[in-house]
Amino acid sequence: MRSKDGRTTKDGIRIYQEADFSGMHVAGKLAAQILDDITQHVFPGQTTGEIDRLITNMVEEAGAKSATIGYKGYQHASCISVNHVVCHGIPSDKKLKDGDILNIDVTVIVDGWFGDTSRMFVAGKLSRKAERLIQVTHDSLMKGIEVVKPGNTFGDIGHAIQSYAESQRMSVVRDFCGHGLGLVFHAPPNVLHYGRPGTGPKLEEGMFFTIEPMINLGRPETKILADEWTAVTRDKSLSAQFEHSIGVTADGFDIFTLSPGGKFHPTYG
Repeated sequence: MRSKDGRTTKDGIRIYQEADFSGMHVAGKLAAQILDDITQHVFPGQTTGEIDRLITNMVEEAGAKSATIGYKGYQHASCISVNHVVCHGIPSDKKLKDGDILNIDVTVIVDGWFGDTSRMFVAGKLSRKAERLIQVTHDSLMKGIEVVKPGNTFGDIGHAIQSYAESQRMSVVRDFCGHGLGLVFHAPPNVLHYGRPGTGPKLEEGMFFTIEPMINLGRPETKILADEWTAVTRDKSLSAQFEHSIGVTADGFDIFTLSPGGKFHPTYG
């Protein structure tokens, strides 16, 4: 059910009501379940186009809508970013190779609510350097989430992510960020994955947003390819990303996109 109440902060951030958390949980759970279910279809020789076709079918079979099909002309139900692709990789007929790492990003709409999440997958055998990148990226996300509570700031989130990633001699992509969501796909605030403690808007109960750090093994700079979507690392170093949609509660946070099967991390098994 859509909320008719709520207010907007001076920074343009919508404050949702307690009843709205349930709608976000339903949408977030479906997005996470789709990524759980796609796991078995990621293997060497598979194409990212076939993975996207399967995801499209899963969204339709659930009676939901894809938020990305038709968004600014995009025509796929997922973004699939392989190896040095940072984000917004377009599904294609290109086959995955043994050792490829890939981020699959899915956003669904259920009864008006947006569920947005992404996680890393591995085709075949995982290399040691890719494994370490994936682990640091996962842990960077969780360290950012852990500081979410009323009274803290968005700068605190960014600082927690940046300080940890850089302590592991990796870099944080600055060209893309998390975002507010709820009854819309993208809304204030911009959730930066770097920053200084105590800066930015203060967190308040009822804020909904994504945290989705992109971490590179090399330098942080990116470039956009000619298709105007695909972002890659300029130095062609490996990149990884994890994303959760969360809500701020009275004393902390609520993650809407937890994996129903405990498969959020690719080495779960």
